[in-house]
Amino acid sequence: MQTELSFLQLVLDASPLVQLVMASLLLASLLSWTAIFDRSRSLRKARKAADEFEDKFWSGGDLGNLYRGLDRYPDEIQGMAMVFHAGFREFARLKDASGMDPMAVVEGARRAMHVAMSREMDALERHLSFLATVGSTSPYVGLFGTVWGIMNSFHALGNVKQATLNLVAPGIAEALIATAMGLFAAIPAVVAYNKYADAVQRLESRYEDFAEEFANILQRQVHMLAGSK
Repeated sequence: MQTELSFLQLVLDASPLVQLVMASLLLASLLSWTAIFDRSRSLRKARKAADEFEDKFWSGGDLGNLYRGLDRYPDEIQGMAMVFHAGFREFARLKDASGMDPMAVVEGARRAMHVAMSREMDALERHLSFLATVGSTSPYVGLFGTVWGIMNSFHALGNVKQATLNLVAPGIAEALIATAMGLFAAIPAVVAYNKYADAVQRLESRYEDFAEEFANILQRQVHMLAGSK
């Protein structure tokens, strides 16, 4: 109990600038943990949605029925399903246009899928730049508080004739607290950023592979339609 009171007293007795540094690091840590939990939930949901949609897509059912099923609930379409929905919609629109070259139809669907995929990746990458910023800057912010606390200690030494440990201990202690808070904010943010950036990259690869496989299916279909005319 005494340690907790002493720690709190050191924070309260710190210089205003060091208190500002500590408060900013605490806020950054709270916001980064909020972003960490948010990204964990979103990426887990995206992986689950991709698995479920791939099972439906490769089950051998009619793609038109799959598209119409998604179209009934447009607000719930996300991830790989959104890529498929955008590609099939553009394919259906161009296919019915008169005089369209078969390859132009497929390329139009491919472009629509890439636009949808870019939007989905932007949503998945939300808050990652903030985690990277917290991870890279928090140690330096803490170091600034450390330097300022040590400067205060030396300044206190310069105003007395005899130096004592009690005189310099508070300044050094607040400096070390600022360092610890900087690391406390940075380390989880860096670990989470690396983990989630890898997860986003893996999902992006899955989306790209699916888009190419779906484009190949559309290409075969459009050539079959052109040959039947």
